[in-house]
Order: sequence, then C-alpha cells, then structure tokens
Amino acid sequence: MIDPTIEQMAGQRLMLGFDGTALNPELKFLIREFKAGGIILFKPNIESPDQLAQLCSDAQACAADAGQPPLFIAVDQEGGVVARLKHPFTEFPGNPHIHTTADAEHFARMTAHELSKAGINMNMAPVMDVAPSGVDSIMKNRVFEGDAATVSKLGSCVIKTLQDQKIMAVAKHFPGIGRTIKDSHFFLPRLDIDLDTLRSTDMTPFEAARDADVSGIMLSHISYPQLDDTWQASLSPYIAGDLLRGQLGYEGLVLTDDLDMKAIKHDIKTCIRQVMAARIDLALICHKGPNMRISWEEICRLLESNPQLFALGKASMDRIIGVKKRYLQV
Repeated sequence: MIDPTIEQMAGQRLMLGFDGTALNPELKFLIREFKAGGIILFKPNIESPDQLAQLCSDAQACAADAGQPPLFIAVDQEGGVVARLKHPFTEFPGNPHIHTTADAEHFARMTAHELSKAGINMNMAPVMDVAPSGVDSIMKNRVFEGDAATVSKLGSCVIKTLQDQKIMAVAKHFPGIGRTIKDSHFFLPRLDIDLDTLRSTDMTPFEAARDADVSGIMLSHISYPQLDDTWQASLSPYIAGDLLRGQLGYEGLVLTDDLDMKAIKHDIKTCIRQVMAARIDLALICHKGPNMRISWEEICRLLESNPQLFALGKASMDRIIGVKKRYLQV
C-alpha cells in the first residue's frame, strides 16, 4: 500500500469481531468504513465448512472492492477446550495431549489444511505458557505439559508447520500466564514475580517462538507489578515495547488479547493510547459495540495530532503490510 491515509492506518490496527454467518451490513461496515485490518471468528460465526468458506471469500472480496489490503482472518483453533471449529472439522484434544514433535506436526498440518480450505489465514495459537507443577494454573487444560524447554520445542514445531502452509501463527500469552490461577476473562490477575524468574522459565518459549519467526505474539491481560506497577502487559510500554521488542528483539506483529475482557479496567480511549505508545500493532475488539468506533476515531485523532505516535504508527503499518505481503496476496 502506497501512502496510506490516516483512516487506513487506523483501521489496519484493528481486528474486530462481528455477529452473523455471512457478509452482512455490519461486517461490510467494519471493512468499508473502519477499514479493518482483520476480523476474528467465533463459534456463532461458523455453521459449516461451505458456509465458512463463503463468508471468508466474501469478506476478502469486500476488502478488495473497498481498495483495502487483504484481511487477516483469525480464529482460536488451539484444539481441546479452545477450538472454534467443531465437527465436521477435525477435533483435536489440545496441547496437553501433544507429547512429541510428531504429534505437534500432525495437529498443525491438519489444522492448517482445514483453515486454508476455509479461507482463514491466522490461527491464534499455539499457547506457549508454562504451567509449573504444583500450581493450579488457569491454563492447565491449554498448555503443553512439561518444562519451558518442552513447551519451546513443541510450540516451535506447531508454529513452523502452520506457517510452512501459509497460516500465520500467534504465540500467546506474553510474558507468560501459566502461573496464574484467575481467569482474565473475568478478573485482572496479578502475578508478583521478578523479571529474572520470568526470563528463566515463562519467557523462554517466546524466545523460541521469535526464533521460529512466529508471525504474531499476543500479550496477556495480566498485571506484573515488578515489571510495570501501572499498566498490565497488554497496555504496557515497558512489557510490549522495551521488553518484547527491545530486549527480546521481536520484530513481528504484537497483539492485545480481547480489549472487551473484564481484566481491562480502563476506558477504551485510554487503552488505545497505551496500545499505540507501547508499539502494539493490533488491538482486538471481539464484540459488537461502541468501542469499535471509539477506537478507530481515537487512533485517527492520535495519528493526526501526535507526531511521535504517527511515527510509531507508520512503523506498525509497515509491519502489518509486511506480514500481509508475506502470507497474503497484497
């Protein structure tokens, strides 16, 4: 994309959910008016393989007709307890049942084939969190069993296999939520742990994901007061910017988790300002409501009024388009 408009730069930063199973007026509006960079699908959007393929095809055609780059079309297809595509799609039991690289490759190869056939190009997987033994982790049913080295090995295999078949992988939830026992869908969990401990265990799989050239890394909604005593990870310039981009040297896409989750205690304008200052590329807003318009308008306003955020926004736009050129036909 040559010289994108402010409106396009704003829209490409948003990954949005919607109601319905077809290209309806709501979805057309998100693509044409907000110029959304991506959409995310949930179980209510999915009825059958044929319906899903038609939905994705029509959405991409709508984006092309509106002069926009191809959409990221994402889904959470981890297997097990978090799998949006049910029968007749292949149903896998999830990461706790993946014990070897052969298991990991089989899951990722089959999943990539079915996602590609449906028109989905991004999988919000794999979970790269480490759940220590003896901890009643909220993630225990979603993580690879074992230590950081095992999670790194199996997760990297999933990433490489998905991406070899042109499905963008997203490792989650940086810098690690395996130690937490509360669910950020409903609470703001607090993990009072130092950086050295995180680096030695929880963050190791994300370094492996970086080395596997993972397309995206999703931030957690967890508060890590010893890292940032003001902002949770998904809104933290230190965690997302200094730590993930600076110290770890990650150059791919950085995503928030859903900004509609209960762990988010701030208004959406504050969230958007933090997302932009933290060099986060994609803000996920997964539920219909006024936050979508407020977010788009606030990004536009900040890009127009703040030269520093405009420069960061230009860099983010370059990353987004770079990934789309690699995986999609831009």
